[in-house]
Amino acid sequence: MKEYGGTRTIDGIVVTADGVALNERFDIEVFDEKGFEWSYEGSAPRQLALALLADHFGDADRAREKVETFMTKIIANLDNDWTLTSQDIDDALT
Repeated sequence: MKEYGGTRTIDGIVVTADGVALNERFDIEVFDEKGFEWSYEGSAPRQLALALLADHFGDADRAREKVETFMTKIIANLDNDWTLTSQDIDDALT
């Protein structure tokens, strides 16, 4: 099971998948060219939702299909520092 995490540091936002920096997945779609953000609804949280889902599913089309729901239900409600597991993502989308 994968573990995803996000934190705000003095140097900016860090988002990881199993301890490795998560790719923004601009190759799928660019919602916000500045990258990730969370704790509200908007373009940067949408970029995070897309990247998390694309990594989780391994499928760009499925990630695009679920991005809006996942952003509003989960990403917009994350704390400053957070962790999500693969199971958390599956549970949120069912």
